[in-house]
Amino acid sequence: MSFLLPKLTSKKEVDQAIKSVAEKVLVLRFGRDSDAVCLQLDDILAKTAHDLSKMAVIYLVDVNKVPVYTQYFDISYIPSTVFFFNGQHMKVDYGSPDHTKFVGSFKTKQDFIDLIEVIYRGAMRGKLIVRSPIDPNNIPKYDLLYQGI
Repeated sequence: MSFLLPKLTSKKEVDQAIKSVAEKVLVLRFGRDSDAVCLQLDDILAKTAHDLSKMAVIYLVDVNKVPVYTQYFDISYIPSTVFFFNGQHMKVDYGSPDHTKFVGSFKTKQDFIDLIEVIYRGAMRGKLIVRSPIDPNNIPKYDLLYQGI
């Protein structure tokens, strides 16, 4: 399903998307088209893209083609999903140590839709961090590689 969503293949394209998407949540999925979990996430993103078109714009970013952002957002697990609003990085409290990105795939389409709605409403009120509406049991668990440094 990754062929249904637009791809950003260079740092310049990612920069342009961050700067130009206004009054909508920018969703950047970092991963690889060949990865099974990425394909599962892409399926959810593609199926919800039309429903969320008034609130969000979704792009796929290949971690191998944009290593600057892969390193900047410390993307060590794929897929990782990062959110922006009007050029501002939006953070989400998932109940995990990392608020900068969502790691893994969403369990259901509704989880992703709920998250976008919460980010959108929070951003419209000027918030830079919002609390995740996703059931903690549906959030993938992982350990930080460099904890306590």
